[in-house]
Amino acid sequence: MSNEEQKKAALEALSRAILEYDSEAAKKAAQAIIDNKIDPMVAIKEAIGNTSNVLHKKFETGECFLPHLVMAGDAMLAASSILESAMPKDSALTKKVVVIGTVEADLHSVGKNIVAMMMRSGGFEVHDLGVDVKSSAIIRHAKDVNADIIALSSLLTTTRPYQREVIEELEATGLRDNFKVIVGGGPVTADWAKEIGADGYGTDALEALQVAKKLSGFDD
Repeated sequence: MSNEEQKKAALEALSRAILEYDSEAAKKAAQAIIDNKIDPMVAIKEAIGNTSNVLHKKFETGECFLPHLVMAGDAMLAASSILESAMPKDSALTKKVVVIGTVEADLHSVGKNIVAMMMRSGGFEVHDLGVDVKSSAIIRHAKDVNADIIALSSLLTTTRPYQREVIEELEATGLRDNFKVIVGGGPVTADWAKEIGADGYGTDALEALQVAKKLSGFDD
């Protein structure tokens, strides 16, 4: 088997493990990716990121449900812990702090978890507040840790307005200039980000990292 074939097989094995909600298989696939000297960033984007998109489409069409997303998320995290350990850290960014969370009334964690992992791998200090986080709690934590960036995830059209609410609360309390705000998630678009006054928008985890670096003055 050629190197390209080995790479393809390893990435497909990880994707398959996630789609089958198999955390142990995901760990083995992630280790095979490391052993085959495949760039972990490629694995995150092509295997984890793309598979996440497939899962969310299945969720939207009723082919899978929230428990399936949770189990898939567990498999992704199991693989991610192995991939992340093999990724070089950008020491120049270690003092930049990101507070990330899924907004109020939204229980989706998979995409947010991938972005958080990508941010950590990129060198940021990341505070992950989890899911269904009230706007006031996000802002309070950002103040407490002196964050540079607030990253807001929304996977439902009905919860997307809470991204706007965070920005409006920052403006109302005179804190808007203290933080850069990045938004993302299934129903989120560049137009929406512009409409609510966000500083950045990422279509996927890799783009979110690139936007965060740019906003932090470390544009590649």
